[in-house]
Amino acid sequence: MNILMPIIIVVLTVAAMEGIAYSVHRWIMHGPLGWGWHKSHHEETHGPFEKNDLYAVVFAVISILLFAIGSAWWPWLWWVAVGASVYGVIYFIVHDGLVHQRWPFRYVPRRGYFRRLYQAHRLHHAVEGRDDCVSFGFVYAPPVEDLKARLKASGVLAQRQSKHPDAWRADRAED
Repeated sequence: MNILMPIIIVVLTVAAMEGIAYSVHRWIMHGPLGWGWHKSHHEETHGPFEKNDLYAVVFAVISILLFAIGSAWWPWLWWVAVGASVYGVIYFIVHDGLVHQRWPFRYVPRRGYFRRLYQAHRLHHAVEGRDDCVSFGFVYAPPVEDLKARLKASGVLAQRQSKHPDAWRADRAED
């Protein structure tokens, strides 16, 4: 394997992981199979951990298996495991840290890409329950105005406002 091939594999894996993460988040975590764990992420939690964190354990085990198989039989698979692990670190920093403030200091981005990412995920959490959510990616964020329009068109925000008049609203995603 030439020197560039591992770098290419890692970069392509990190890019592919966003599509995999989107799919798992959209159809497993928000589906009937995975909502049991993921539901804790959409509710107020008490303490440093939530049931949803079990997904990190599952993905770590998958990465460990890829490292083991890559070491024993297919070296290119070891580099796929590196890429998946790099994506895991990016996810931890961006999602758990930046968006959900699961670190000991508070930072809310005021402009640019990180601002859009922060707002998109806040809009994802603007819906109660697992249905009608928007923005399932973790590193890519669709334009915020598009997400707000989809939420408004679905009617879920109007329902939430009628149930909880003082609740967080999509138009406060600017905060």
